[in-house]
Amino acid sequence: MTNRRARVLAVVISACLLAVVVVALFRSADEPTVTPAGQAAPTSAPAEPSRPPVIVPGRPGETAAIRPAEELRDATTSRHNSMDVWFVRMMIPHHAQALEMAELAGDRAGDPALRALAERIRASQGPEIGMMRGWLQARGLSTEVTGHDHGTMRGMQTPEAIRQLAAARGAEFDRLLVRMMTEHHQGAVQMATDLLKVGADLTLSEFANSVATEQTVEIDRMRELLG
Repeated sequence: MTNRRARVLAVVISACLLAVVVVALFRSADEPTVTPAGQAAPTSAPAEPSRPPVIVPGRPGETAAIRPAEELRDATTSRHNSMDVWFVRMMIPHHAQALEMAELAGDRAGDPALRALAERIRASQGPEIGMMRGWLQARGLSTEVTGHDHGTMRGMQTPEAIRQLAAARGAEFDRLLVRMMTEHHQGAVQMATDLLKVGADLTLSEFANSVATEQTVEIDRMRELLG
């Protein structure tokens, strides 16, 4: 009888010890690891570093907006085709020349309304260049097009025409800028319209529609300025 009680007692003690070990194991899995310095180590991966903000062109008549990159994270996974890439690579230098002409108006234009319009062009197309560069960069694409002469694009002005514009002042400058910028805008509108027919990227389609609408409005405004 004594041996039987001893065996039962041993079984009970072993079961209790096993329960204590199991509880201890579960508790250690839930608690943070303690470093040698006595500080609890983090149990989860560090938060993803924040991305720099993104400049998003506004709708016609609106200024560009700065939005957190996290809001546009899905944009880099959208479907695009070779014509989308071609449009962006062509429109960047096209916009750059529009900025070059618009910057000349500050101290050369005779009509204050034309200076204001030129400033509006700078305010919209500058951020748009940044957006297009970001679109390419997010997809691992460069801005370069080997062997292409950007001067052959619709609406692009020759270096000689740009020099003539830079040398003009007052009414003569106004006349030249309206003619040259109108041709330039018409080229951009045609490029944007062509993309809307063949492009696949939704973001670029929205952008192309904005370019076509806004620059058409600016063409009409420039024609009104010269009567």
